[in-house]
Amino acid sequence: MYERETAQHGKLYGMRLELGRPIRCSDGEFGELADIVVDPTNKRVTHVVARPHKLDGVSRLAPIELVDDEDGLTLGCSIDDATKLPALQETAYLRLGEVPVSDPKWDVGVQDVLAMPYYGGEFGAFAGDLDTYGVTYDRVPKGEVEVRRASSVASSDGEFIGEVDGFVVDADEHITHFVLERGHLWGQREVTIPIGAVAKVETDLVTLQLSKKEVGDLPSVRVHRWF
Repeated sequence: MYERETAQHGKLYGMRLELGRPIRCSDGEFGELADIVVDPTNKRVTHVVARPHKLDGVSRLAPIELVDDEDGLTLGCSIDDATKLPALQETAYLRLGEVPVSDPKWDVGVQDVLAMPYYGGEFGAFAGDLDTYGVTYDRVPKGEVEVRRASSVASSDGEFIGEVDGFVVDADEHITHFVLERGHLWGQREVTIPIGAVAKVETDLVTLQLSKKEVGDLPSVRVHRWF
């Protein structure tokens, strides 16, 4: 679906980071591009999340500098080296009001509550105080945000208009375009929107400067998946 496109042909120029796209290492298949980590201040992609199909099943946080797309989306390291990259997800059991990460180098990306309060052990025995809950969360570098395929896209008038499909980045990893997926199942379409029309990027949410009607007036193409 993606090829390196040139401005001479009036097309986008850059690397397209499509969520769900297969990702390789230098010595074989690894898995898929699961999430993207963005510095929201300068709208630059800093890391990709590589989710393995096999191995230990642990998603890894890979610096964008490792990523190449000359011959398919590839990490510039071996499979063994990829499994040594920082793990994305952590699990914590917290009291109400506590935050998962206290390390000044990390922020919390996408998180999911496991149980509130947490129960475990034989016959679901209570495993904590009444104000204790379990949470799984993704660790992202301080000041950065995480975007996944299920992340929502909102219009300037507060309407839900679709979900994130990916980003197009230039040679310096700055985002040039944002790809929006609209519709359901066989009616899925994608719209490519210049980054200038994006008001802000937050964890699990992209907000546009365009109204729902303005987005609806943009040209779209049918989605062709990698799987």
